[in-house]
Amino acid sequence: MKVWIALAAWVLVSLSAGLVGSQFAPGEWYEALQKPSWNPPAWVFGPVWTALYILMGVAAWMVWRERGFGGSSPALYIFLAQLVLNGLWSYLFFGANSPMWAFFEILALEALIIVTLVLFWRIRTAAGVLLLPYALWVGFASVLNLALWRMNA
Repeated sequence: MKVWIALAAWVLVSLSAGLVGSQFAPGEWYEALQKPSWNPPAWVFGPVWTALYILMGVAAWMVWRERGFGGSSPALYIFLAQLVLNGLWSYLFFGANSPMWAFFEILALEALIIVTLVLFWRIRTAAGVLLLPYALWVGFASVLNLALWRMNA
């Protein structure tokens, strides 16, 4: 029972970054931006992010279960730090209406995701694999963020 409660806790911790980010909805400002032709439709983002947050939570849980918090603390601390940056991006982009600052922040986010992925992979390969879609999606989001910044500067 304790293992399943821990799994739920790690998934909820991951989803909390999405909850923070959801406080800064795209709105009229975003709708008015020029967008590249390859910009995904708005309905894609919710399901993709929900799935990614769940995968992230499962990955963190796997690492925690493998070594506990003490034995994997650097990996889990970096995981938590990237969650903070994940939530901050939405504020910078949608809340502060700053694609430029959001772009620089998302580069830092991507770097922490890669570090987390590598550390998770070393502890439990499957946990690292679960972070691959997240790293790829944020890589795509970085390119999209740059395009939005450049097109609307």
